[in-house]
Amino acid sequence: MKALIQRVKRASVTIGGELYSSIGAGMLVFVGVTKEDEKENAEKLAQKLLSLRIFEDENGKMNRSIVDEGLEFLVVSQFTLCGDCKKGTRPSFDGAAAPDKAVPLYEYFVECLRTSGLNVETGKFQAMMNVELINDGPVTFMVEK
Repeated sequence: MKALIQRVKRASVTIGGELYSSIGAGMLVFVGVTKEDEKENAEKLAQKLLSLRIFEDENGKMNRSIVDEGLEFLVVSQFTLCGDCKKGTRPSFDGAAAPDKAVPLYEYFVECLRTSGLNVETGKFQAMMNVELINDGPVTFMVEK
């Protein structure tokens, strides 16, 4: 599993011109599921994001986790994270999991995050989504498990 994470002041997903979900301060997580991924990958990725210290403490150091701060997640499926741009000029998506495998793992990943008790909002799998955000920092990381 691959996740592009962004520390945000707020973020939202709009589908068909209608607000679908939104969060205040927290973490926007774009998730790509690969063919090789299993439940263990989702569990490890969720644990990593829950404990990752990317929020500032009273001294301005990245020393606090999303759990420490009691913030929110917005999780958006994004198979393009599994794209390979090494050859040619058109990305290959051969490494991306098919929807019948990706959907259950994406949903399981979301459930793993929800066990923290934090608010976890989502996008809609396979929908054309407009994602808006105010990146806090900006702070952006790529995390793979």
